[in-house]
Amino acid sequence: MSLDAEPPPVVALVAEDEFLIRMETADTLADAGYKVLEVASADAALRYLQEKDGVDLLFTDVNMPGNLNGFDLAREVALHWPEIQIVVCSGAAKPGPGDLSPKARFIDKPYSAGLVEQVLRELRTV
Repeated sequence: MSLDAEPPPVVALVAEDEFLIRMETADTLADAGYKVLEVASADAALRYLQEKDGVDLLFTDVNMPGNLNGFDLAREVALHWPEIQIVVCSGAAKPGPGDLSPKARFIDKPYSAGLVEQVLRELRTV
């Protein structure tokens, strides 16, 4: 391997059922240097993680269609892929005891790109 080879991309998986919010979040994460993958449900995100490697960050909404919500997904990810950083967001639900691992972060909707960038900086120091 060459010393001047580029490092592999840092990959974020965004699980959000609202298309415009998913697109805006993906743009914010791309601007922060992430390669962004997008899915429209927690179920789809879990299937992706079970089939593929290389995700560094999960950014998920809570209320989405399907069997899992964002808190369920965050617990599964923390249990099976502890190296993945987790950000959960919602405008309707708040995390209760046991909903999030100590390393995960919660953001209220609506959120700004600046807040997302601040949370990403915090996660990098964990």
